[in-house]
Amino acid sequence: MKHRLLTTLALAGLTCAVVAAAASGGGKGRLYQFRGELMNASSTSVQVQIEGGNHAALKALIGQSQDQSFALGSKTEILVWSHGTPHVAGVGDLRQGDWVQLNVRAQAGSKLTDIENTAVRTVADRGAKPGMPGRALFLYVGTVTGAQTGGHVALHVTGGNWRGLRSMLGQPLDQSFSYDDGTIFLLWQGRVPTVIDASQLKAGDRITIRVRAPRAATLAQVEAVAANHVGDHEPGDPMTQND
Repeated sequence: MKHRLLTTLALAGLTCAVVAAAASGGGKGRLYQFRGELMNASSTSVQVQIEGGNHAALKALIGQSQDQSFALGSKTEILVWSHGTPHVAGVGDLRQGDWVQLNVRAQAGSKLTDIENTAVRTVADRGAKPGMPGRALFLYVGTVTGAQTGGHVALHVTGGNWRGLRSMLGQPLDQSFSYDDGTIFLLWQGRVPTVIDASQLKAGDRITIRVRAPRAATLAQVEAVAANHVGDHEPGDPMTQND
C-alpha cells in the first residue's frame, strides 16, 4: 500500500513537471517570453507588436523597435485558446489583432536577432486582448522629476484619464509609481516607438503611465501596482482612454 502511494505521488509529480515544461516552452536555454498584438503570420514567421514580456525578453528589446518578427519552425507548437481551453492549431488559425504570447529558448544573453532567428517553441493565441477581471485602466500624464531608482518613477502629474484624475483628488501633484521587470518602457520619436530601459528616462521628459488596478483602488493602491506601460513622449492624446 505504501509503495503504491509513493508510485502515485511520483507519477503526479512527473505529470505536473511535464505540463509546466510545455507551458514554458520546454527544452534548454533561457526562456524569452514576448507578449503583444499579432500583426501578421506566415508559415515561417510571425510579426508582433510587443506590449510586454519577461525580464530577459524586455532586456533584449532595449534600443529596438516595438514591432518585431520571430521565426517559426517545424517543431513550433501553436495553441489557440477558446473559452479558457487551449487546442493545437496551425498558422492559418492565427488572426491579425489577436493577443499572442511567444516562448523562445535561446542562450542567456543572446542578441535580439539571434532570439528572433531561433524557432519559437510555442505560440499561444488568446484571441482579443485578455482583460484583467475587476481591474481598470488608470492613466497618468506628467513630467519626470528625478532619476528612476528602486522600481519607482517620480512623476509630476499634469493630466490623465478619468480614473487617474479621480484618484488624484486632494493629492499632491508629485507622485511615485511602481514598475517591475514586466513593465515595458517605450521612447516615441515621432510615431516610431523604441524599447528603452527605465534608467533612460530623464528629468523633464513628458511621459504617460498606465496601471491596471481594481476600479475602486485609491491612489496609494494604484501606485503599489507595477505599471503595465510607460511611454516617453507618446504622441496623440492618451488622456481620452478610460477602458
